[in-house]
Amino acid sequence: MLCSAAARTDRTNHWPASLLVSSKKQSILIPQPAPSMARRAAACAVAVAVALLAAVASSSADAWLHEEFETEGNVRAGYDARGRQVASIVLDRQSGGAFRSRRSYLYGQFSVQMKLVPGNSAGTVASFYLSSGNEPGHDEIDMEFMGNSTGQPVALNTNVWANGDGKKEQQFYLWFDPAAGYHTYTIIWNDRNVIFKVDDLFLRCFTRHADLPYPGAKPMAVHATLWDGSYWATQQGRVKVDWSAAPFVVSYRGYSADACVPAGAGRPLACPAGTDRWMTRRPSAAERGTLDWARRNYMHYDYCADGWRFPKGFPAECSRA
Repeated sequence: MLCSAAARTDRTNHWPASLLVSSKKQSILIPQPAPSMARRAAACAVAVAVALLAAVASSSADAWLHEEFETEGNVRAGYDARGRQVASIVLDRQSGGAFRSRRSYLYGQFSVQMKLVPGNSAGTVASFYLSSGNEPGHDEIDMEFMGNSTGQPVALNTNVWANGDGKKEQQFYLWFDPAAGYHTYTIIWNDRNVIFKVDDLFLRCFTRHADLPYPGAKPMAVHATLWDGSYWATQQGRVKVDWSAAPFVVSYRGYSADACVPAGAGRPLACPAGTDRWMTRRPSAAERGTLDWARRNYMHYDYCADGWRFPKGFPAECSRA
């Protein structure tokens, strides 16, 4: 139902204007609205109240940042027009920011919507990743967005670390402007493979082989960061951060973790109902077609084709299906 201007509400007037009358006695008669108009005004007032309550409830239900994560540095929380919480990480010359999940997981599906740094983002690196920590032999699964000069494509760096070995990068140019709006980035991690998704498209699948290292024994936390990667991020470090364009902001919303939590030594994992959604997930024939499409059209770097980096031969998984 459309509410007329006479029935609007705002912070200074929470009642329809047509219902407001002076408390002083008047010597003239005040025309009363027709019954249908009165009913419409009342209905609009009720609708507005319900909408406000729904927005408050939605905001409360979507308040994932401080409930799920610990923050560090310059991280701001707010809400968009639909009541969805938005976490923004800000990078300037003094500091960047990060948030890290309070819990660690062992297998799961992890997803977030991100809007990247607009304009000249060269030298900056925004990320969404899993990590078991910084110790030697750690495991990690990375989605890193390498900033670029205005008008140039942004590269998404994907990587899988197993027992401290992380030389497994594949980089893809994104086929859209990731700063123009939100896009969904997903990591599916199970005991068979690691799958990287952009929106609904499969981008990369890293397959487990029984005789090769794989991130399957160490619980990992979820991380998001924005940092100065001038030494590496853009054109192998040739283009640095332009601090005159600071502050740089990347925004996250719609975070979800459908994942298993370790329950202690010798005990089975504590998993949500319906884990088959991702625990047995492997790319279908159609999804493998998407993987091939991404490789043909948008792959920027493949460690399995970098002979300079591996002069003694490529890693074993490179020659396996």
